[in-house]
Amino acid sequence: MSSIASTQQLEEKLKNHFGFTSFRAGQKEVIEDVLKGEHTFVLMPTGGGKSLCYQLPALLKSGMALVISPLIALMKDQVDALLENGIKATYLNSSLSVDQLREREKQILKGEIKLLYVSPEKLLSEGFLGFLKRIDEEIRISFFVIDEAHCISEWGHDFRPEYRQMKQIREIFPHINCVALTATATHRVRQDIINQLHVQKPKVHIHSFHRHNLFYEVRQKTKNCFSEVLALIEEDTESSSIIYCQSRKSVESVSAKLNSYGIKSLPYHAGLDGKIREYNQEQFIKDNAQVMVATIAFGMGINKPDVRLVVHYDLPKNLEGYYQESGRAGRDGEKAKCILFFNYGDKAKIEHLIGQKTDTQEIQIAKKQLAQVISYAETPLCRTQNILSYFGEQTDKCGHCDNCLNPRPLTNQTLNAQKFLSCVARLSISFGLTHIVNILLGERTDKVKKYKHFELSTFGIGKDKDADFWKWLGRSLIQANALQETEDIYAVLKLNPLSAQILKGQQEFCIPERVILFKPKAPEENKISGGLDEFSEGLFQRLRKLRKQLADKAMVPPYIIFSDLALKAMAVSRPKTQRQFLNIPGVGEKKLKEFSEAFLSQIQSYCLEYDLD
Repeated sequence: MSSIASTQQLEEKLKNHFGFTSFRAGQKEVIEDVLKGEHTFVLMPTGGGKSLCYQLPALLKSGMALVISPLIALMKDQVDALLENGIKATYLNSSLSVDQLREREKQILKGEIKLLYVSPEKLLSEGFLGFLKRIDEEIRISFFVIDEAHCISEWGHDFRPEYRQMKQIREIFPHINCVALTATATHRVRQDIINQLHVQKPKVHIHSFHRHNLFYEVRQKTKNCFSEVLALIEEDTESSSIIYCQSRKSVESVSAKLNSYGIKSLPYHAGLDGKIREYNQEQFIKDNAQVMVATIAFGMGINKPDVRLVVHYDLPKNLEGYYQESGRAGRDGEKAKCILFFNYGDKAKIEHLIGQKTDTQEIQIAKKQLAQVISYAETPLCRTQNILSYFGEQTDKCGHCDNCLNPRPLTNQTLNAQKFLSCVARLSISFGLTHIVNILLGERTDKVKKYKHFELSTFGIGKDKDADFWKWLGRSLIQANALQETEDIYAVLKLNPLSAQILKGQQEFCIPERVILFKPKAPEENKISGGLDEFSEGLFQRLRKLRKQLADKAMVPPYIIFSDLALKAMAVSRPKTQRQFLNIPGVGEKKLKEFSEAFLSQIQSYCLEYDLD
């Protein structure tokens, strides 16, 4: 088939292999660029359908696409899903025996595989590059895919040195186009990825980071926060949840406590044996455990679409990582909750860890990242706006975070804002937030002494407040665009036109009060109900049980059979014929043949039992 496919051809492949009748926003444009042989960079949020952007072109182009993927679990998950959709795919990694490797290599050289997944370590191992050259000579490599491309950048939240060597592949195979995809990357990270891959004039596709189905909330972390977590999980005992903790000890403790309350939970952290981690992860994705309690070592390899709750039991170290981790909720587009528990004790712990670093630049980057997380946790403004602005995206208030749904009373901070801005104005050169706060508090630090800032009229005028207050106010001024903070490692503060208006008394500075609400509640429409009536909900649960039985028999995760979205569509529309069943989202030709009989029979049985149409 020609590499330049018509819209009709694309839609036929989309329905036949993936079960969908239309593309999600931005997918078709990316696919068309890949088919044209363009170097392509794709920034698309979790759940946006990045994988389809290279999987569909791989079917249409001659030869085989090579996918560089960071984790064995992620490869297996992707390959299992592709095989279930009737697409020939495989992976090569250290989990395979010598005989298995040889058998798969034979399949590849016979041209029987359309997508091959490998790790960066495997890609650059001795002898494998020679194997790649042979593939390209005999059957042709259609294009390279670099998944989780943020791992390339040292500015990314999950930098992996092996990814930095991807440019070697570009040098050996300069004629093969490259597709890099990620769900999280600031402007600096994006540019670093493109530079490292040595691609000229790539087609860049940047999509909105706004996840409209996610409810973001920050709660004050107290001694009773486990009870709150327990209540959140018990709101929907049929759905999956992930709880992130900073330490291995916390992971084990929280998991054990959940099990003591009858909630099937498993731990996941780097201190566990690899086989135990793999087993626990498999139990979670197959719905044999409701909750995974984990450190940030868990998640990148998870393609589970039906996680309804992600809890951060401890403060994350950076906002980019938090967005990625919380984004594992609601990948199927259904509503989900992202809850962060915050107190200043966690902040102090992270500051202590930062202090253990020896590289000055690493320390400054870590401090800036922590300040951004604190800003998110403290902000009385829209949380979605706060996250999106980190990625350089501007938007209106989301209307579906705790601050939007439960706005705090306004407080007039004009006088304190004038004190803060006056301090910035009196400096001959620019300084960062911490230095300004030290001057306001009258602290004679080494830097204050060096620049003789104890002689300023603003020195000590803020002694009536504590450091946390002034830092909060400074971050609030930045968020309100009444103060500018540079993007450098050593970020400094600068005045802008709005700063001048506040200083002159021409503009008041009124913001929501600082106090973090203990337990803000979302209104009824934000509860994860799925919008099903009583009978549809009953049928949905029957179909879930059937899906689980079929998945266990096939030894795959339930969502590879059908997503929750597909089951809900069946429960609502109650198809009676195969033609009607084919209209369900996610049902392609292969799944129609394989599963329609079982699901149609279950639907018919349920309808007869309750006298439904």
